Amino acid sequence: MVHFVTTHSDVRALASDLSLAVVRLTRHLRGRRAESQISLTQLSVLATLGNEGAMTPGSLAGKERVQPPSMTRVIASLTDLGLVERNPHPTDGRQIIVSLSPAGHALLADERSAREAWMSAQLGGLDPGQLQDLERAVAIMNQIVADSE
Repeated sequence: MVHFVTTHSDVRALASDLSLAVVRLTRHLRGRRAESQISLTQLSVLATLGNEGAMTPGSLAGKERVQPPSMTRVIASLTDLGLVERNPHPTDGRQIIVSLSPAGHALLADERSAREAWMSAQLGGLDPGQLQDLERAVAIMNQIVADSE
């Protein structure tokens, strides 16, 4: 049965239910990467570099919402694993540019593939109306995130 959200109390209940559903879904998606060689923080950095391209550590820290010293440690660990490359900044000798290495691209593709395979299998059991509802929900969730940034 569909319940319409009409009161402040309904909105709070929806917020709680949605938050819990996202946490549970995230837990299942994390489970797809049981044998991963990197942490979720490292994976997030690789995904940002994969989506947005090479950038300075300061820009990367801002995108990931962490302090620059923390990002320096993450970059160092990813460099040690051969997943990112550090190159001199073209105009500022005090800076470096961090980018994905070929191994970083491959690992990111493997991580995405595992998550997408699991999610595709789950979505395969839904009817067309449910898939349309999820499509709308994804658009709304992306808008919520974009509006908060």
